[in-house]
Amino acid sequence: MASAVPVLRPSVGSSLPGPTRVRDRLSARGRLVEGVAIVVLPEVAALRARLRAVLQDKAEQGHVTDGLAGELERTPDSYDAMEAFAGRLASLPLRDDWPFVEPDDLEAVRAECDPARPLGALAPLGLEECAARVEAAFLGRVCGCILGKPLEFDPTLEQIRGALEPLGEWPLRDYLPERALDSLPYRHPQWPETVRERIAHVAPDDDLNYTILGMLTLEARGTRFARADLRDLWLLQLPVGVTFGPERTLLLKAGLDTLARLETGGPPGEDEMEVWARVLNPGDELCGALIRADAYGYACLGRPEIAAELAWRDAGLTHRRTGIYGAMFVAAAIAIAPFARSPLGIFEEALRYVPRRSRFHRAVSDSLTEVAAASGWLDAYERVHLLHGAFTHCRIYQEIGTVANTVRFAESVGDGICKQVMQGNDTDSFGATAGSILGAFFGPGHLEPRWTDPFRDDVHTALAVFYERSLSGLAERMAALPRRVAADLGEER
Repeated sequence: MASAVPVLRPSVGSSLPGPTRVRDRLSARGRLVEGVAIVVLPEVAALRARLRAVLQDKAEQGHVTDGLAGELERTPDSYDAMEAFAGRLASLPLRDDWPFVEPDDLEAVRAECDPARPLGALAPLGLEECAARVEAAFLGRVCGCILGKPLEFDPTLEQIRGALEPLGEWPLRDYLPERALDSLPYRHPQWPETVRERIAHVAPDDDLNYTILGMLTLEARGTRFARADLRDLWLLQLPVGVTFGPERTLLLKAGLDTLARLETGGPPGEDEMEVWARVLNPGDELCGALIRADAYGYACLGRPEIAAELAWRDAGLTHRRTGIYGAMFVAAAIAIAPFARSPLGIFEEALRYVPRRSRFHRAVSDSLTEVAAASGWLDAYERVHLLHGAFTHCRIYQEIGTVANTVRFAESVGDGICKQVMQGNDTDSFGATAGSILGAFFGPGHLEPRWTDPFRDDVHTALAVFYERSLSGLAERMAALPRRVAADLGEER
């Protein structure tokens, strides 16, 4: 697109309708030609709402936003005006008293990380052992995701406990019983596929879609993939309706860009794609990039520096700051887990691979202190919730703290995913993340068959042209990723 701000503009003019003939008016959605609207733009009201969300993000990220909320409301109903305002938001200065340093560029991120962190392999680990650990991690992810799916509406621990305890189901030890939903304020639309009595396959979910997309990227390109490869894979595989937040924003922008390619003859470069994530992209610190990181951890067991770099490359397609650091942290944690001396050691080491002066680093450090001091997982939950309770569904800070709590007190993979889901918030996403880390940490043999048996070796996805239906076959493909990376590095361990 020609504009620095990625908004597709009408071919003639960009003002909203004035007092003129109907066929000559520019409607809120496009230009009327012979009385028929050509739909090329979202309504101005939708753009204004997105700018409000971006402005809220900018204030939380330490930027100077004084007076801008009122200015936005006074901005005319004009696409040019909205575009200009979006461009200003993308370059707001930080407050003078802002204490954090939060770069997005890889080299700047690395410069802010612990300079003494290991950059190479942590320890020898044979490819067969890697494969077994990856398979355990992936199956833990699948089970944690499906366990949390019926509760994916940002419940609190108290709400979940209130529904389960009268049924004799607290603490949770199995997939959610259908009757528990009667006492909860909401039923996730996929509950018929994911409650205990009805599970017959792995239900499709974005947390699993993205793990598979990471696998497909690594299978095709190895460690050399670029963000343009991810963009093209998403265009091929991802229906817009199964994406959310920045993922949906960037997929829509990429889709609209395919129209421009007909005129320009080629796709945008990485520089233009960088603008896509930086401008008019609310929610760029949410957990969407974090849930895409697991395949990079699987592929790089024992190599957290490479795992974090690959996660950075993927995350930067859509996210910034905390959104990127969360992905790097999870990929590093999975890569570290088989070698950690203690459960909390996983997270202490993974923190070395994110910027030390970031809000993310501070939030996770504070959570680790509280979890380490806790007498049990319920006590640790209360401590983390007291610290970060304002950061709810998809907001990362509280959720990473609860994952650390889970891993510290888990007795097995199955026990751990139950502890994670009982803590609420984004139950399926962080049930999945906990399952990956637990599987990599404990290794094979720590997830009872009763967790995978209900799936009947049948996995469903929402991907357009992905035909693998065997869960065991998919786990084997995941397990082959370390060998793919070893080949890229010229190693056969």
